[in-house]
Amino acid sequence: MIHLIRSHATEQQIDEMLQALGTYIKLAVDIQRDILAGGGELHADCEELLLEDGGQQEDIWGADWSPQTQTVTFEALINIRPGQGNRSMMILDASVRERVADIVRSMLGGL
Repeated sequence: MIHLIRSHATEQQIDEMLQALGTYIKLAVDIQRDILAGGGELHADCEELLLEDGGQQEDIWGADWSPQTQTVTFEALINIRPGQGNRSMMILDASVRERVADIVRSMLGGL
């Protein structure tokens, strides 16, 4: 199940987002609007939800969240953006990585 998260996620939402992959959650994070979509099997599915909600492609980045270790990783196919200077699946810009991590931890951390 994919959830659009605008404030701190509930334990039930975390559990539902974990259903697809078990140990971690695929995410798309809108760094302009401070929201994220999480769950499902593909970052692109989360990205699509954010785009349908009014997000802009250039503001949405893919990441993964591990609730057990409370860690964020920054690798996703949706991050390959030569036009924005990101030619890798990894988010190369340190400030974008930090912004993504801050949003993820504020929305999903502590559970």
